[in-house]
Amino acid sequence: MHAIDFSLLKFTFFDVLDIVLVAFLIYQLYNLVRGTIAANIVIGIAILYALYFAVSALHMKLLTTILGYFTNVGIILVIVIFQQEIRRFLLLVGKNASLQRNKAWWQYFFGKAEVEKNNYMRIKPIIDACKILKQTRTGALIVFAKYYDEQFYQNSCEVIDGKISKRLLEAIFQKTSPLHDGAVVIAENKIKSASCILPLTDKIDLPPQFGLRHRAGIGVTEANEATAIIISEETGEISYAKQGRVKMNVSFAELEKLLNKDF
Repeated sequence: MHAIDFSLLKFTFFDVLDIVLVAFLIYQLYNLVRGTIAANIVIGIAILYALYFAVSALHMKLLTTILGYFTNVGIILVIVIFQQEIRRFLLLVGKNASLQRNKAWWQYFFGKAEVEKNNYMRIKPIIDACKILKQTRTGALIVFAKYYDEQFYQNSCEVIDGKISKRLLEAIFQKTSPLHDGAVVIAENKIKSASCILPLTDKIDLPPQFGLRHRAGIGVTEANEATAIIISEETGEISYAKQGRVKMNVSFAELEKLLNKDF
């Protein structure tokens, strides 16, 4: 009876690390396309490749040639179709490697009280404005951008570049205001722009009551490193979007915690 050779089953530390990193990348890619139209496109591409290998093995020359044209440009096709998802993935990688974020954690641990005090002074006008907008059921979309991309935002916005204040936010979102139909973008501790037209999310599993305002709030957090407060015009309910996900029916205590953490 022959002995079983287990030499091929030996794993080094770097083999395990390799498997873990690949699994992590696959998981992150899955999170990016989950619940979007891109998930169906991935399935379609997989079926196309499986069909190509099947007809190639069966020596069906005509179909093999036709499907070969698609598989030969596979990388280019993936880049064109998934450009938004690739952008989001690179933003995710850059965010995790950001030195600025590491600096923020350093400040959080060694100067927590001072950081929280400064944050509260910045977010109080925003929370006060949200209370009024919720009470009057005034629809609003407030985006907090970590990096203000002028090319992305200013092409469809009115530049404000003003101090954050409760009254200014209320005035912008009043239904008679010419700037109310769109988003306000806050960055660098200023209201940078208003009446912004933002990209809509491709997600297909959102609640039916979500309109364009909610879809735009989710979409901007997918395409950029940003968070968004969404106030429903119909119900006054406050939602909070981050990294393409949305938390519904947020209380003001929760909103303060979220802003204190992210803004």
